[in-house]
Amino acid sequence: MNKDEIIKSIEEMTVAELADLVKDLEDKFGVSAAAPVVAATVPAGGPSDSSEEEKEKTSFDVFLKEIGDKKLQVIKAVREITGLGLKEAKGVVDKAGSPEAVVKKGASKEESEQIKAKLEEAGATVELK
Repeated sequence: MNKDEIIKSIEEMTVAELADLVKDLEDKFGVSAAAPVVAATVPAGGPSDSSEEEKEKTSFDVFLKEIGDKKLQVIKAVREITGLGLKEAKGVVDKAGSPEAVVKKGASKEESEQIKAKLEEAGATVELK
């Protein structure tokens, strides 16, 4: 009997017959068809609890909170940072204070700090989330 014939005969078995076959194979070869259970490892410091400091965040979204009185400078800064056209950058600036006023999503900590500094220099108020 070749492999294809074995597969064909297995395809024709009922669920009960397959269960018996698996049990017989386990007994015959001393193995188990059950998925192995991997033990969870506990960090050296023991289990963590809510009072422990959370892991440092590595990705930030940069939001415009307020634009201040230098709207034109803020629009220029947004264009420079994002590469957006004038109309699109103005749209982001006009949404300042709303969740849609995202200047950059998923920026690294260093990049988000640079963006924040550039926008604040232009007169805007910025929030990193």
